[in-house]
Amino acid sequence: MRPSRRHLLGGSAAALAFAGLTRYAQAQTADVHRNQIPGYGPLVTDPEGLVDLPEGFSYQVISQAGQTMDDGLFVPGKFDGMGCFAGDGTEVILVRNHEVKLRHTDLGPTGIGHQLRDQLDPAKVYDTYEDGRPLGGGTTTLVYDLAEQRVVRQFLSLTGTSTNCAGGITPWGSWLTCEETNARAGEGVHRDHGWVFEVPSRATGLVDPVPLTAMGRFEHEAACVDPRTGYVYLTEDREDSVLYRFVPNTPGRLADGGRLSAMAIASRSGADLRNWETPFWEQGESYLVRWVPLDHVESPDDDLRARAHAAGAALIARGEGIAWGEDDFYVTATAGGVRRFGQIIRVAPGVGDDPCRAELFYESQDDQAYDYGDNLTVAPWGHLLVCEDRYSTEINHLRGITPEGQAYTIAHNVHAGNGEFCGVCVSPDGSTVFVNIQDPGLTLAITGPWRSLQRS
Repeated sequence: MRPSRRHLLGGSAAALAFAGLTRYAQAQTADVHRNQIPGYGPLVTDPEGLVDLPEGFSYQVISQAGQTMDDGLFVPGKFDGMGCFAGDGTEVILVRNHEVKLRHTDLGPTGIGHQLRDQLDPAKVYDTYEDGRPLGGGTTTLVYDLAEQRVVRQFLSLTGTSTNCAGGITPWGSWLTCEETNARAGEGVHRDHGWVFEVPSRATGLVDPVPLTAMGRFEHEAACVDPRTGYVYLTEDREDSVLYRFVPNTPGRLADGGRLSAMAIASRSGADLRNWETPFWEQGESYLVRWVPLDHVESPDDDLRARAHAAGAALIARGEGIAWGEDDFYVTATAGGVRRFGQIIRVAPGVGDDPCRAELFYESQDDQAYDYGDNLTVAPWGHLLVCEDRYSTEINHLRGITPEGQAYTIAHNVHAGNGEFCGVCVSPDGSTVFVNIQDPGLTLAITGPWRSLQRS
């Protein structure tokens, strides 16, 4: 008898996912909200009730939670961060996080009741519950053919971790997957959590689950790498978070260890960049920064950010998405801003003796234009693509931000389950935008005239 797995989809969205059909925008126009520039034009109502897109764009559901993968395991639930890598020929490789928390006991790859647990090599499982059941967090890898618009194969690539939220791609072709938890050994599990793990995109199965402990133990959100130096920049999803920098002992070999520090404004020790009580900066304003060295980074008491701030590090309101651009990177501060609708901070780290500067690149004054930006990526055409994370039927979008700091709407998530957009990334050729809907667990491939954006 084939093992069962409760399907997480319902109604027409389920039929769409199983059929693997591409749905095109229909004639009825949906609300575009308050774009700062026209962008791709008005959104068009999706007859499937999943995602509204502009005219000329279409999506395909290419993967969903509960499917049986090529390795015989189930696609885990709670899709989150994701990276896209060039593959062979017309193929790309997607490495996808699963934010399966300790309480999500039946959303992992072994199914309800862990019926497939014997299919996992115990040496490849980072941690288990006290009764020996494997934790359900980790990553899956999908190989997708852009020309044929189909998944070639998908399989589990990291398992036994918890709450894998976002992460980041590396210049050497791996995915850094980050645990957004501070669970301790003895609290229902056997090992400490709150680490970064590395998953090579070319892996063909489960990788060895090695925690990169020198990168700190905290509620990790995302990471990006400066390709010029190999330095890794890391965010933490807390209202009193800081921005971290990891300088590896050996660039490109993170397991060799390194030094962790936190960003501080050079002229204002302990600056509060959130603009909550007393606004610190305005959009377009920038400051020189310095980096505060940190010690005891394995932080058993979950106090790393507090110690960093006490040493002068700047406060950020829920640092979440982070992505490398050309010679700079962008950080979403999800709850930042005077109106707490969200900020985007741009950091130009420089090389060698070059100065490092942080700029308030964008601060939302209108939640109908941009609200609670979370995961983000820098598209090949130079714009930011940002997933909103408000859990609202009215505000749950994929937004674009121009290099001049103007917001526009790309897609509206209208699925009845109201799960957040996450994991946005773009194929290297710029033809396809991939994005997840966390619940019920869907990965979409969106195609269309991406370079036809209207500025006025």
